[in-house]
Amino acid sequence: MAKTAIITGAGRGIGKAIAIAMSEHGFDLVLNSNEENSEIREVADVVESNGCSALVHIADISDLDSHEKILGAAESRFGVPTTLVNNAGVSVLSRGDLLDVSAESYDRCQSVNTRGAFFLTQLWAKKVLEGNRRPDHHYSVLNISSVNSEIASVSRGEYCISKAGTAMISKLFAVRLGEEGISTYDVRPGIIETPMTSAVNSEYQQRIKRGLTLFPRMGDASEVAEVVAVLAGGQFPYCTGQTVFVDGGMHIHRF
Repeated sequence: MAKTAIITGAGRGIGKAIAIAMSEHGFDLVLNSNEENSEIREVADVVESNGCSALVHIADISDLDSHEKILGAAESRFGVPTTLVNNAGVSVLSRGDLLDVSAESYDRCQSVNTRGAFFLTQLWAKKVLEGNRRPDHHYSVLNISSVNSEIASVSRGEYCISKAGTAMISKLFAVRLGEEGISTYDVRPGIIETPMTSAVNSEYQQRIKRGLTLFPRMGDASEVAEVVAVLAGGQFPYCTGQTVFVDGGMHIHRF
């Protein structure tokens, strides 16, 4: 049996890059997207061209009823996945004054970035613990949170709050699953060039020139993906609960 991972939000951006990198590291993949389109099918084609199997599963992880279906489809095809990558995420409906944040935008961030990730991890963990684990495989959860889990951005406060929750999910499951030998990691991207950041690309470029990041450039999704693939591969077997910043040094406090 090969290593198998579920990747949520695998159709574009960081999720797409993670899928490609993990297939290069020998993972069969369940590729989740919230919509059927050519992008997710193209990702599946790349995975299979790398010699791994790909199963596309369309579901919105904010719908908790979809979680059993995602895990069920994965188990039917591959057995219980060794790895869960909680990558699916949404940003704010509109950037602006913190005093104008709407309940709709707040709830949207929470439902996908935090609530969906928590309950999908809970269900995956139950299935892993109930099943017959292979001792030669590394089992892990990787949550893609953000530097904004601790760095405040008042123009998108609801996003920051949701990602702070994602970071706490990583800590909580690290504690709960540590005794079972299951690792949990919190990967925190900084300013990564993706479709989600394209609308504010020029603004970020100007701030980077003024010293926002230590590396004077935006990050590439592949740089986040390689970190995820290495962690999922078990190259750091005595590590759990770690936070890995992929942000060009943005999180370092300076004066």
